[in-house]
Amino acid sequence: MIATEENIDLQPTIVVIKIDEVSSCVKFSGSWNLRNLVLTPELKHKIRLNNANSATQWDLRSIDILDSAAALIIWQAWGESMPTQLQIKPEHQRLFDRWQLQKLPETEPLGSTLSVFFTAMYPMLRGFWWQFLDVVTLMGQLTLDIAYLLRNPQAIPWTEISITIYESGIRALGITALVGFLIGVVLSYLSALQLKTLGAEVYIIDILGLSIIRELGPLLAAILVAGRSGSAMTAQLGIMRVTEELDALSAMGISHSLRLILPKVIALMLVMPLLSAWTSSAALIGGMFSAQNTLDISYQQFFLKLPNVVPLLNVFIGLGKGVVFGIMIALIACHFGFRIKPNTESLGIETTNSVVASITVVIMIDAVFAILFTGVGMP
Repeated sequence: MIATEENIDLQPTIVVIKIDEVSSCVKFSGSWNLRNLVLTPELKHKIRLNNANSATQWDLRSIDILDSAAALIIWQAWGESMPTQLQIKPEHQRLFDRWQLQKLPETEPLGSTLSVFFTAMYPMLRGFWWQFLDVVTLMGQLTLDIAYLLRNPQAIPWTEISITIYESGIRALGITALVGFLIGVVLSYLSALQLKTLGAEVYIIDILGLSIIRELGPLLAAILVAGRSGSAMTAQLGIMRVTEELDALSAMGISHSLRLILPKVIALMLVMPLLSAWTSSAALIGGMFSAQNTLDISYQQFFLKLPNVVPLLNVFIGLGKGVVFGIMIALIACHFGFRIKPNTESLGIETTNSVVASITVVIMIDAVFAILFTGVGMP
């Protein structure tokens, strides 16, 4: 039916005419379309109430406009079945016939919570598995490169290693020292507030020594290097992919792993333990500074007691963490760098993924170290 401005403005209405004590006639009129029904949601409820009586007669002949959405709403209010006593225009009857012939899709019953969980997690687990295999393959290739360099020492890429040591180590001294110092101040200040209430101010040395040398120092250095140097390595490889430098190296027969990956892994493996010790030293200085001002513990007392409360084994545990952190940060940075496609969008996405993955792996490795060396190095 062609809609005019006159009948578009007619609001849908329902009039219930009482026939006798048992039966009644429900008369529809106006424009029954989705827009009008949204404005008058009570009509659907009224249809359901009258549909409860099987003797009710339905008169839809006065409807001016009826679209398929309104027909669906009326049909659902009828309980998805046509009433026996119905008067309707033929053109409107076809709309209801459509819904009778075409059943609405039934909602599939949800499976068990475990199956739903694995269904949702499967793509993530699958992606993690393939990336894990890529990292393992990368480690295998590095093992072959190291074996090759042991047989051919003249092929060791000293220049690339030294450049990476400078970029990732020497240029990171400032930010790691600053962050370490501030963390030491914060940790000392917060611990002092609690120790004052217990009258155990002297134990600030134990808390700072163990927590910084064993845990916070290496962890802070690794997170800073992952965010600073790891992202730079990934972006560097991505730019080489965009500018087709990687293809040029392949065309010249130069190994990517030998010239690009191995120098970064060796450099970070050497740099990270030193940065861990540097960050721990800065954090201890910050802790001593705060302890001297808040608890009146002198620097001399701090230095004299620190070797007694922190066994030397904790220093080696922190340095060992630094070695493992450096290897994993370099591997992950190179892994995501080679995943970058020759476009700027992929460059940003994979660089972000590299930083997130590196920090996550660093924290996971730190947790593994904490579990494996639970009772080791304790006073």
